[in-house]
Amino acid sequence: MSVLPLVFTSGWASGINAYAVVLLFGVFGVTGLADDVPASLQRTDVLVAAGVLFLCEAVADKIPYVDSIWDSVHTVIRPIAGAVVGALLAGQSGSLPELAAGAVGGSTALLSHFVKAGTRMAVNTSPEPFSNVALSLAEDLGVAAIVTFAVFHPVAAAVIAAVLLLTGLAVLAFLAQRIRRFRRRRSQRREERRLATTERSPLAQAPPGGSEHL
Repeated sequence: MSVLPLVFTSGWASGINAYAVVLLFGVFGVTGLADDVPASLQRTDVLVAAGVLFLCEAVADKIPYVDSIWDSVHTVIRPIAGAVVGALLAGQSGSLPELAAGAVGGSTALLSHFVKAGTRMAVNTSPEPFSNVALSLAEDLGVAAIVTFAVFHPVAAAVIAAVLLLTGLAVLAFLAQRIRRFRRRRSQRREERRLATTERSPLAQAPPGGSEHL
């Protein structure tokens, strides 16, 4: 079977949490739960680094506005990780050119990263931090569940990942439209208040050419 569904799913997951993807694949390979995991993902130093960075992301991803800064830094890292993981999976399988797999994994990771980053920016407008924590936990659990499912049922997992990606893009477009409308209305209200203040100003009501009385 072609490795393309697994590459697509890993790319989608990498756009949300690349370190979790590397860590999960590595653990599956080391424990023998998956036979097609590249040896480079099973190395001890890779697993330790992925684990430490995963813990850092688990903390930063749940703090309002810190999560958006973290997402900005990972705009390049996550697509690269998706491309590298995809190329490694293709090289291990031999059923798909590594360059094509890297392109699929990287582009899918970039799209899912935009969905995550845009959704977080919208959530950060809420004054309470609980929505950030809930969304972050849902993302972590979702990545873990779908990557695990993809190891045993790659095609079904790819379908789920595709549906989630398309849904996320639709939600992101809806939120962007709502935010633009909100900013437009707020700008109009500010302009109306400015004009009302100017009309009530004494200088605006004074007759032109008025003289002062001694």
